[in-house]
Amino acid sequence: MNILISFESGVPIYEQIKSQLRGQIIRGDLPPDSMLPSIRTLARELKLGIVTAKRAYDDLCAEGYLYTVQGKGVYVAEFDRDKAESFAVNEIRARLKDIQAFAKRNSVGGETVKRLIREIWEI
Repeated sequence: MNILISFESGVPIYEQIKSQLRGQIIRGDLPPDSMLPSIRTLARELKLGIVTAKRAYDDLCAEGYLYTVQGKGVYVAEFDRDKAESFAVNEIRARLKDIQAFAKRNSVGGETVKRLIREIWEI
């Protein structure tokens, strides 16, 4: 497991941890049933608070990427591509709703937003 944290990126640290762990699980770098470092160990190794490490692990458990065994630790769950895609689609939908609200508050029309998405998608 390899996690790099950027304190200047503006992305919350727990989100950076989640994103990198999720990617390693999807790519198969972390196989199912692999034991991850404890929350305390992860926090110590990354030089961050226990609450931050716990939030990342808890969120990934809720998303189905990790599971815990009481008294034993945190493990990589069996990867379910359909579940992961469903999660990603729901996340994209939520972010697009935020973009829609922002555009409406700033008087930017839907056609302009669609054009921007098409431009970005083709990059």
